Amino acid sequence: MVTTRLPSAGFSITIRIAVTADASSIGRLTTCVGEAGAIVTALDVVDSDPSRVLVDLTCDTADSSHADQVVKTLEEQDGVDVRKVSDRTFLLHLGGKIEVSSKVALRNRDELSRAYTPGVARVCMAIAENPADARRLTIKRNTVAVVSDGSAVLGLGNIGPAAAMPVMEGKAALFKRFGGVDAWPVVLDTQDTDEIVRIVKAIAPAYGGINLEDIAAPRCFEIEARLREQLDIPVFHDDQHGTAICVLAALTNALRVVGKRLEDVRVVVSGAGAAGTAIMKLLLRQGVGDIIAYDRQGALHRGMPDMSETWQWLADHTNKTNYEGDLPGAIVGADVFIGVSAPNLLTGDDIAKMADKAIVFALANPDPEVDPRAARRHAAVVATGRSDQPNQINNVLAFPGVFRGMLDVSAEEFTEEMALAAARAIADVVGEDKLNPTVIIPSVFDPRVTPAVAAAIRAAVRGPAQHNAAALPEVELESAPEETF
Repeated sequence: MVTTRLPSAGFSITIRIAVTADASSIGRLTTCVGEAGAIVTALDVVDSDPSRVLVDLTCDTADSSHADQVVKTLEEQDGVDVRKVSDRTFLLHLGGKIEVSSKVALRNRDELSRAYTPGVARVCMAIAENPADARRLTIKRNTVAVVSDGSAVLGLGNIGPAAAMPVMEGKAALFKRFGGVDAWPVVLDTQDTDEIVRIVKAIAPAYGGINLEDIAAPRCFEIEARLREQLDIPVFHDDQHGTAICVLAALTNALRVVGKRLEDVRVVVSGAGAAGTAIMKLLLRQGVGDIIAYDRQGALHRGMPDMSETWQWLADHTNKTNYEGDLPGAIVGADVFIGVSAPNLLTGDDIAKMADKAIVFALANPDPEVDPRAARRHAAVVATGRSDQPNQINNVLAFPGVFRGMLDVSAEEFTEEMALAAARAIADVVGEDKLNPTVIIPSVFDPRVTPAVAAAIRAAVRGPAQHNAAALPEVELESAPEETF
């Protein structure tokens, strides 16, 4: 069986196999795996004797059932003995992905007396007298809560707080790796809006910012709005604002590549949930020509029954022609398609009906709204959310730098001006001389991204400042200056 889905490192397996010790046996293994639609990424000889060779073959597969099929295909080969199969993703998650470590040594009584009792009491009293000092004298200055109720986890839906933990741990690890920010998962066993707001407000004193994650729409909008009103630290819903920032950055460069202006293009957005809504609002803020929003109930249009407050707002501010048809019809003649919805909604033939030099951002994960290989036959620029495809649009380009910048200046809120500044910074990292249809967005591992975004956020808080993101040297992550007390 050859899968039509794209193999991914997320479904990587290592298979321990014993084969006969002849000259072609290992070659037959790799050929067999390739014919089954998987991609061999490593092959290591573990042991051998005059008659047998023991190897570990690592390959990327498309999903769990495809992995099972690859193993079955190997087992059916003559002279092949499959000893063990290891799922590399599960191995990585054993025991969790993050831990707490101390920043201070506790080697003797002297150090213990200053880090804890009796010395710590003086620090507590200083904060009691001046609560603002908590940002200087505790972890608050560099710590973010990653808050989720597990109601909209990735593309998996409402799977609950415990099942959301691996994602929130991963988010915390990304905060640390890319932004030098200490983040901690806070998963809540409630999906009641009032209770979530109350809990987050109650724990806020320990944190310098709140990152809301994987909370279903439309509750996420109300939760974010209420927390912004009640807290004096930034509240950032990454599914909304992180996605919107990265999409605007990528679209800015894609339009440069095809020679079009944002105010002249018509955009179709599939998915009017948290991400889609934020994307459309940011594009409208930037002066996009027109947008058609599409969701399960169809194209959002004026006069559509039973719309939420958010959808009504979108219907009132988009879809100038009040189009009411299906998604394939909506993209006919459109300049840009942005998908933040579900897999396989469109075909290459649908993309062929878009305007000349079309731009396609098919961001559903792991399977995009349209096969990127088919889309590239007709569109000038294609981007996905996948790490194994060109032009990966990934929120990790935004949120570490956004929080790094906000924490550095003790920001009290996240603003639309910050979002626009962050998008410009990400786009400019690529540089006009580097742009082409397969490079419209920097790599998530580009060391210039987080410092550029953080600098843009600091400038947005402090006021206009000149900075050239693309010219930033490859340096260590910026952090707040050292302070004394």
